[in-house]
Amino acid sequence: MRCLILASGSGTLTQALLDAFADGRSGVRIVGIGSDVPTAGVLDRARSAGIDTFVVAPADHASRADWDRALADAVESYTPDWIVSAGFMRILGQSFVERFTGRIINTHPALLPSFPGAHGVRDALAHGVKVTGTTFHLVDAGIDTGPIVAQFPLPVHDEDDEESLHERIRAVERTRLVELLGFLSSGTLTVDGRRVSGWTPARPRGD
Repeated sequence: MRCLILASGSGTLTQALLDAFADGRSGVRIVGIGSDVPTAGVLDRARSAGIDTFVVAPADHASRADWDRALADAVESYTPDWIVSAGFMRILGQSFVERFTGRIINTHPALLPSFPGAHGVRDALAHGVKVTGTTFHLVDAGIDTGPIVAQFPLPVHDEDDEESLHERIRAVERTRLVELLGFLSSGTLTVDGRRVSGWTPARPRGD
């Protein structure tokens, strides 16, 4: 399975995928890593792992539509089976999503549909929730509105701040995203409207 990753930041989630699929025996091959930020740390991680990289920066394009089209063209050149948005901090435009419909996975650090957008952890804490977590969903043209593949809840501790809570969420995302991509190397997700089936995540130890 050919997998392409989009990321904007340091790339800790991407590193988990690079480590998990480095030997190629799992049936998952990371064919490229793209970013909208020329100085993103994730690009250094990719180069260290020998993975091809590319940058499509919004500032290099005259309009949002031009950027969206350039990003789609760059991604398509790798002929990916799946695209993973792993901390990619740009909304993918409708033309991009339509070109890769049903093949884009995003991780979001909250239990959607609660707390969509760029500050899911901060917003959940501000609201005083007792349980939050992470959502894996297929990307559509909205903001974190696509069909939900899986959700993993986590309790919010009294001593949690945004950093500590987000790190616990990231730890779950790293493990579970590796699991999901491993499944997709030989399995299939079925989408019926907003209902997604096909993947049954492993139960955590102790459950």
